[in-house]
Order: sequence, then structure tokens, then C-alpha cells
Amino acid sequence: MKFFQVHETRDVLRLIEETYEPLERFEEVALYEAFGRVLAEDVRAAEDVPGFDRSTVDGYAVRAQETYGANESMPSFLDLTGVVEMGGEAGSVGAGQAKYIPTGGMMPDGADAVVMIEHAEEVGALLNVYKQVAPGENVIRRGEDVRAGQLILSRGHRLEPQDLGLMAAVGVSRVKVFAKPVVGILSTGDEIVPPETKQLKPGEIRDINTVAIGASLNSMGAEVIYGGIVKDQYEEYLARAKALFEKVDMLIMSGGSSVGTRDYTVQVMQELGEPGILVHGISVKPGKPTILAKAGRKPVVGLPGHPASALVIFDLVVRRIVNRLYDRTPHPFDPRIRARLSRNLPSAVGRSDYVRVRLEKRDGEVWAVPVFGKSGLVSTLTESHGVIEIPGPKEGLLQGEWVEVNCFAGERGIVSEEEDLSGGHAAGCRSEETPGCC
Repeated sequence: MKFFQVHETRDVLRLIEETYEPLERFEEVALYEAFGRVLAEDVRAAEDVPGFDRSTVDGYAVRAQETYGANESMPSFLDLTGVVEMGGEAGSVGAGQAKYIPTGGMMPDGADAVVMIEHAEEVGALLNVYKQVAPGENVIRRGEDVRAGQLILSRGHRLEPQDLGLMAAVGVSRVKVFAKPVVGILSTGDEIVPPETKQLKPGEIRDINTVAIGASLNSMGAEVIYGGIVKDQYEEYLARAKALFEKVDMLIMSGGSSVGTRDYTVQVMQELGEPGILVHGISVKPGKPTILAKAGRKPVVGLPGHPASALVIFDLVVRRIVNRLYDRTPHPFDPRIRARLSRNLPSAVGRSDYVRVRLEKRDGEVWAVPVFGKSGLVSTLTESHGVIEIPGPKEGLLQGEWVEVNCFAGERGIVSEEEDLSGGHAAGCRSEETPGCC
């Protein structure tokens, strides 16, 4: 193929979906250990939830028809026959009878509604009911939450705390999940030194990408093997890459993705196996010199060396590849936040530009304020809450125009639904071209 032949973003994202395959490696874990894991099979309920009719309030279990017409001046009178004990048999309620029932208590046979405790009064063994109730009022029916046999969670779903609670409710104690993808990171460059280096020599820089990309992978549930730093020497680079490649499900090489004479990443990727290089160059800024390859079934990615470029490409590309390894189901909603742009932003037609922004509240609206800086600057990342895209066909964006901010993972809660007066989060993921979605 012809190297450094720039590809459109939409074509790259489509290629990811079509080319990379889910891992066929699974394990079974206890429910207590399943948070953040990705389901490898559908989960169906084996029983109804709740398993019996139950009260939603503290009150009195009654036959609804015997309360009709009850009011403060003319209450209904019922015989109080006992108390429903939590976790025990509820007994029954006959004609003209009532039983005290706590919230969550099992409904007695014969009762079909619950009068709230504040709408009734006990007078000895007699209950005065001051407000009528309808059949089913203040009652959750058996199976109203979940029906036996119902699909409750699908393969590819990442398990959140509420999902674990739902599975506990239906009696699931162990779940089959995808094995965590093992991702190797290898940094390249004569100038790169470990972060713990105390004194830098002239021209040296500490390895930022390994730390930042590793943390991003950890946030997706992947296990990371840090391959260290390799100098710009082809034989050593190839040997280190091959050794790391054998231990992982996916290999990421940071740096060495441009067309410089000493950038060996393309050659090394080709040597790892067929089909080899798939993409060398994406029509985006920052991140143009990104490389995508495949060796056997394994994805191989060459990230730009500049940290801002590397993190933009992680959200745009690498995150999607990792999700493919999980066969993860896209989330039905776009996590981006709508905001007004604080100033004009020009752009070159034919290239998608990604601009870092911070979010501000102004007069009850959310505004996206561009954070300018070259791709090699690190401080602009910590000053930013996310990025906005200027699509390739556009010449730029205008001040005051509505934009959608793809927030960095740790910033997704920065604007609550109550505060986002611009209309809340954007609508669901609209197409496979939506960068950073889900």
C-alpha cells in the first residue's frame, strides 16, 4: 500500500468496525467482582421480581371496594385483624377486615390495595379509613419489576452498580464476562526518558504518553503492560515490539508515527504480521500521522508522540478498538454536552479539527471556551474539559454557535442535567461517524 495516504475520519471508524474482532476469551466471576466488566452473554431473569405482591408504603392492607366513599366526615370501618411481619407469611384479609403492613411487606391473600397510615386511625380493634383507595394502589404486583425469562442485560454491556443490583435481585451470583484485554504500550524516541528521571539532560523529555494512555486504558477495564522506552534503533525496536506483541491482545506504539527518516514504526508494524498497515494518516488535527495495523487478529496502533494529539486519537480511535475487543454495545446516548462557542474558530476545509475547550456558565447558559496551544503542550489538557469537532466540510465555527463538547472521561459530570440549560445532553449516538461517542 502507499504509506501516509490520509484517510477520512468516517472511513477509519468504519474500518475499525469491519476489521477488528472481539476477543473470544471469557471468564466467570462472582457478582461482587463484576463491576466494570463486560458481559459475554445475555442475562435473563430466572424468576419474577418481586416474587410476591408487596406494599410500597406503611399502612393497612384492605379490599379496595370496602373503602369506596370514605372521607374525613364519613370513614369506612374495618376490623383490624393483625400485623404482616416482614419476611413471613402474610395470611389473609377477609370481608370487612384489614391488616397493618410495613413498606415492602407481603400482601395478604384477599387484599388488593394499601391505605397509607396517615389516612387511617386505629381505635382499639377497629380501623377508621378516611380516604378511599383503588385496586392496586400502593402495591407492586408480582413480576411488575422483572418477569421470569425477561432479558435484563445484553452481551457487550459494561456492568455498572445498578446492573449488579438487578442481577442480585434475580438471583444471579456469577456472570460470564469478557476477559480483560491486555494492551501493551511501547514508547519510542531517543529523547524520551522515564517520568521518574530527576534531572533532564539537554533535549530530553519525560514520557507523558505512557502514563496518560495507560490510565485511559485502565478506565476502560483493560490490563496494561508497560513495555518501557525504546531508542530509535531499528533492530532493538523490532525485537522489543515483537516480544511485547506476543504477550498482549493489542499493541500501542507511542511516537515514531511521522515520516521522519528515523521513524521505524511503520516498518516494525509490517514485520509483526499480516495484513499489516491499514491506515497511515487520518484527516484530523491534531493526530494526522496516526497508524493503524492488524497482525493476525491483533490490533496495532501507532500514536503521535505529542500528548494532546495522542489523547485526542485515543478518544477518537483507540477507545473504539478496545470496545470492539469487548464486542461492547454502543451506549444509546451521546455523552457530549451542548454549549455555545465563545469565539470564531477558523478551520481548513477537508480536515476534521479537534479543539480543546473548557466549559463555563454565563447567564444561565453553558459556553465552550477554546483553550489554544500547540499539540506538544501538556498544560492545555489539564485546563480543558473536552474537545469539539470542526467537521471537514466546514470552514470553521462562529461565535455563539451551538457546539457539542466531547468531555474527557473524568469531566462527564461537570454539567448536571439540572444545570445544562442549553437543552441537556445531546440526542443519542446518531451515526458511526460520531467521534468519542460511547
